[in-house]
Amino acid sequence: MEHATKPGIPAGMARPKTIPPLFWERLRTLVPGDRWSRVRASFEEARSGSFRVNTLRAEVGAVLEEMHSEGIGTSPVACCADGFVVEPVDRERLAATAAHRETRVWLQNPSSMVPVVALGPRPGERVLDLAAAPGSKTLQLAAALRGEGELAAVEVVKPRFHRLRRNLEAAGAGWVKAYLQDGARAWRYRPDHFDRVLIDAPCSTEGRFRVDEPETFAYWSPAKIRSMAAKQTALLDSAVRCVRPGGVVVYSTCSFAPEENEAVVTRVLERHDLEVEPIEAEVPGAIPGLGEWEGHVFHPALADAMRVLPDGTWEGFFVVRLRRRD
Repeated sequence: MEHATKPGIPAGMARPKTIPPLFWERLRTLVPGDRWSRVRASFEEARSGSFRVNTLRAEVGAVLEEMHSEGIGTSPVACCADGFVVEPVDRERLAATAAHRETRVWLQNPSSMVPVVALGPRPGERVLDLAAAPGSKTLQLAAALRGEGELAAVEVVKPRFHRLRRNLEAAGAGWVKAYLQDGARAWRYRPDHFDRVLIDAPCSTEGRFRVDEPETFAYWSPAKIRSMAAKQTALLDSAVRCVRPGGVVVYSTCSFAPEENEAVVTRVLERHDLEVEPIEAEVPGAIPGLGEWEGHVFHPALADAMRVLPDGTWEGFFVVRLRRRD
């Protein structure tokens, strides 16, 4: 995610203490009418906890037994065999467990697990994570590869790169090749190389806004959305150039903004010979990508993209799977 600059609040201006009304106005146009009340409530109600078992360190059954012995009940994440949810009352207890401290589990929202599930990496393949820090999805990729094949992780922000390296080492994925590099330029070094590329792009993080946490929305603005969209387009273009003909790219954000999602993908579809593929993942309440929004028409194939709506367990997310044609 992008943290190096924080556009949208001029120097000397106070940060907003409430989510800006313009955000709500925009979001209301993006959510089906029968879903609005549930989505709106999710920004302020108590949240569930969630985790993915780090199978580089532990077996799923053993971790679940450990959780249950501590009185923490778990429910499975349907689309991810290693993912589990705990009730809001157990959220803090989960974070305090030895399993978390010792990296047998990795705290991760179910929505954040979907991009890797959609990518579908298999042992022996060459895989690239193009905006990797802090490493949740990189570790999920590493677990899927089981140490077989090649996994490269790219991060451009130096402090976040070092955090990525620490997380990979701590979680048993020190074999991953990490690069301090601008992902938008990665294609120059490895064109047509990877079987699969993940670009979970820096974004305006709208899907993580919380009414009671002003820092989550302090820097939001239409200007930031536009700034993010330019960076996202460059990153997705690079991802497509890095993947081999016939390979798969998954693009995701935790933003609702069409400018950062359908508009970005539409621009890249116009530049490259790509196919949008359906996402084979069971995600409750997900809706298709937009065909148009406020006079902007998007590529019709984006009906196969996925918009995850927040509900107190799942965060807002956008995911699309692209295959580069031979």
